[in-house]
Amino acid sequence: MAVNLKKQKYDMEYAKTHLKRIPLDVQINKYEEIKKHAESKGESVNGFVKRAIDETMKRDKIE
Repeated sequence: MAVNLKKQKYDMEYAKTHLKRIPLDVQINKYEEIKKHAESKGESVNGFVKRAIDETMKRDKIE
């Protein structure tokens, strides 16, 4: 049990210093559409959103 608490504390500290949450509200029907698409590609919704952002930023990059 102590190991789990230690890891949990580490994860929380890591998140505080290395991650930034981006709240995103979408209508339920849009979420279901996103989820279905992500699953069809073998991804989670979170993974799909991150990939979509990365691909769009790469495409939009001004050189």
